[in-house]
Amino acid sequence: MDRLRQRADFLAVANGVRANTAAFVLQGRRRDDQGPIRVGYTVTKKNGTATERNRIRRRLREVIRRVDAIYMRPHHDYVLVGRRDALTRDFATMLDDLRSALRRLDRPAPKAGNTSAPNPNGMTRP
Repeated sequence: MDRLRQRADFLAVANGVRANTAAFVLQGRRRDDQGPIRVGYTVTKKNGTATERNRIRRRLREVIRRVDAIYMRPHHDYVLVGRRDALTRDFATMLDDLRSALRRLDRPAPKAGNTSAPNPNGMTRP
């Protein structure tokens, strides 16, 4: 597993699918190349001091290291956006959250059907 390092890669993943948990947001995106799985970590300044942000980042790295690689898809990029709850959340719960979030990213997108609201007059819109 490699790390994401360039801003362009983080921005590309941000346009992909996402799954929210209490401790982090998991973003994912399939790449067209045949490279390895890449993971990036982001913790914004609104989450606390530098010491707290580093602790959040370390916890996220450890969660990724302990989760089985079978949950992650090959040729994908993932970004974990840390939240303040990552400081106090139970580590085993964070592992379960990550597994659940990875499964949610693999779900097929809902089919886009007729999303227009019905006309109150009962007539169809062109």
